[in-house]
Amino acid sequence: MRVIVCGAGQVGLNIARHLATENNEVTVIDRSEALIRRIGDALDVRAIVGHAPHPDVLERAGAADCDMIIAVTQTDEVNMVACQVAHSLFDVPTKIARVRAQSYLQPIWAGLFSADHMPIDVRISPEVEVARAVRRRMHVPGAFDVIPLGLGRVQAIGTRLGEDCPVLDTPIRQLTSLFPDLATVIVAILRGGRTIVPTPDDQLLAGDEIYFVADREHVARAMAAFGHEEPEAHRVIIVGGGNIGLFLAQEIEEQDEDVTVKLIELDEERAKVVAASLAHTVVVHGDVLDNEILEELNLQHTDMLITVTDNDEVNVLAALLAKRLGCARTVALVNTVHYQPLVTSLGVDVAVSPRGITVSTILQHLRRGRIRAVHSLREGVGEIIEAEAMDTSRIVGKPLSGVKLDKGIMAGAILRGDAVIMPRGDTVIQAGDRVILYALPNVVRKVEKLFSVSLEFF
Repeated sequence: MRVIVCGAGQVGLNIARHLATENNEVTVIDRSEALIRRIGDALDVRAIVGHAPHPDVLERAGAADCDMIIAVTQTDEVNMVACQVAHSLFDVPTKIARVRAQSYLQPIWAGLFSADHMPIDVRISPEVEVARAVRRRMHVPGAFDVIPLGLGRVQAIGTRLGEDCPVLDTPIRQLTSLFPDLATVIVAILRGGRTIVPTPDDQLLAGDEIYFVADREHVARAMAAFGHEEPEAHRVIIVGGGNIGLFLAQEIEEQDEDVTVKLIELDEERAKVVAASLAHTVVVHGDVLDNEILEELNLQHTDMLITVTDNDEVNVLAALLAKRLGCARTVALVNTVHYQPLVTSLGVDVAVSPRGITVSTILQHLRRGRIRAVHSLREGVGEIIEAEAMDTSRIVGKPLSGVKLDKGIMAGAILRGDAVIMPRGDTVIQAGDRVILYALPNVVRKVEKLFSVSLEFF
């Protein structure tokens, strides 16, 4: 597949890395010579200095023979025009653009992106995606990652195991006998910087971070089995009234009637705009790191503090101060890649990566075969993939034990009609099933092949 990536920032770099490691032909465009030099040195891709929307630059990048353009520069209008030029002049089949300004995404203006105007196939709004990801974590206390799958019927959950976890030192094969009615499968263990695709004989240890797949109705019981019985958040403080904070507060107001929200914003004019946009949220103008503001927030009676400013240091410090003052749970937005492994070790409960969420959203439009959804986990950890099995898929009609899945692939759940099936060795995949799997980065292409239709995979 030939792909042009416009923008060599963190998102563009990671999209290019994913594509390049899977032997796609990738060309990256950016106006910054330094960024282009960095990406050219780090990855096996073509790297071109230029302004992405310019026809001559796109032509030099190979737009005439391109399968897809992904525009993720820092400017919405550059992304949109690059996709428009790629469509109008080069007939690029698939166009993906990152669009931050919510005005463009309002339903009333939906016609802007129609085939007759600006035919962008996929618009990615990082702020909206991040806000929704944070809200999902509110409803599964104890989880650092919550991924909806199968139209919401299944969830992949990431959680840490503490010293009080009741199933420590227990072989995974025994979990079925201990909890016979619990529909859950552990698909990955993160231990000491390594990612383990578990076997039935592996044991869970204190300090492990695990990903498990479960029927949505069984998630609370599964969390309890892994030592997490924290109550859901009902008193929430949001720090930062930017697009993410505002959208999150609006989502909570619309969908969580039993949750009360306070929002803190440093800029007075922005605080007024946010207050005018919200019906029930208490908006406070002030600095979250100010002692007086911290005292007024009554943090010892707060279930969750969510820091989503555009400053990583403020987000982390505010979360740590809140924990020190008695806040039950903290979530911090962390953009800087190198900070993310450190944040939770300092005491912040959950670190949310906008870059990782954006990459995940884009990835599902890149996968071949009958891939319906893709969620990229942390850097180098792997992907959760939802795929549809077809009559000609290699995985159909055989017991899973006979398919010989690669050691880096783990089946987590099967959706068949209204049923959610936890896979075992004798489970047979049928045509039409939706199969949820975990895959290490180096075997993702093998998952695509398992679910490809012979004429579709190339």
